[in-house]
Amino acid sequence: MCNQTVCLVAAELERQGIATVVIQLLRIVAEKVRPPRALCVPYPHGYPLGRENDAALQRRVMARALGLLGERGTAPPLLADLAD
Repeated sequence: MCNQTVCLVAAELERQGIATVVIQLLRIVAEKVRPPRALCVPYPHGYPLGRENDAALQRRVMARALGLLGERGTAPPLLADLAD
């Protein structure tokens, strides 16, 4: 799905009361479209969770993304980078 579309859908879901986190491949898109929460990852298109068959890395990406739901005190957008 388009990086921009995902951010726009996330923003609308938040307006409807559903918490979201976007795993974003292009930080510049997240900066412009401003989803409520986004984890920017340094991976190529098609691999938002990192290398295939690397379960430990994929769990780390998901844990970091879900952890953004609990971060308080930051006004949207909350943009975080995954340190690889």
